Amino acid sequence: MKLLITGAGGQLGQDCVRRLLDRHEICALTSKQLNIADAEAVRQAVACVRPDVLINCAAYTAVDACESETAYCMAVNAHGPAHLAAACAESGCRLIHVSTDYVFDGAKPAPEPYLESDPVGPVSAYGRSKLVGEQAIAERLGNYLILRTAWLYGIGGKNFLKTMLRLAQAKRPLKVVNDQYGSLTWTMTLAQQIEQVLDCGLTSIAHATAEGHCTWFEGAKYFLEAMQIDCDITPCTTADYPTPARRPANSILENRRLKEHGLNVMRGWREDVDEFVRLHREELLAGA
Repeated sequence: MKLLITGAGGQLGQDCVRRLLDRHEICALTSKQLNIADAEAVRQAVACVRPDVLINCAAYTAVDACESETAYCMAVNAHGPAHLAAACAESGCRLIHVSTDYVFDGAKPAPEPYLESDPVGPVSAYGRSKLVGEQAIAERLGNYLILRTAWLYGIGGKNFLKTMLRLAQAKRPLKVVNDQYGSLTWTMTLAQQIEQVLDCGLTSIAHATAEGHCTWFEGAKYFLEAMQIDCDITPCTTADYPTPARRPANSILENRRLKEHGLNVMRGWREDVDEFVRLHREELLAGA
């Protein structure tokens, strides 16, 4: 298949390229090469490449910065998907778009997971922008699949696990939030899931996170132990660590639709962290 990957320079985009390059014809464009907030640039790119499937990994994910940079946040996360959907409708190609747990308010008591059918209610500018992006796609295109994911980490780019490793290597005591719940999701496994749904006929919205759940504290502790890093790490509450943007207290998503259609390839979060460390430990240590 011919694939167009937008946001190819991010951690998910990089792993999508790695996963799909040997199996498909790929045009991979970074956000610098294609700004999805530019409607005409998007139209021209899709018309030129004429992909069978467009995989959108482009997003503005600086959650706290989104609270003050709302115009830019909406341009990328809301208007960008609208432009992509319009271009896909014009060219007749399928769109796979990556969205987020932040479309939910997180008020469900953990560990009860969110299903695709649950009502949305974002509590941050980032979450609101991503929800508008979802709605824009649904209004403009029929052949689309929105994959909501959460707590991503990978070898490319910045992420929570890399931050924990850097601080631990600096011998700084760590206090990590222990009352927010979710599923640490490896971008390489999500890239494998994206490959699984490229041309499967499934449309609308599906959740795609690692199986099982943890808190940020539990995830950080498990990762650092897997990395064989000895550090002073203690739990704290969300109230102890205030941020400009509200985070959902419960970000656990159930991959119900993928499972119903026999398409789920997501694995347990611990299994993925173990494999991530096995493959990348030396590179992670050097980067930290």
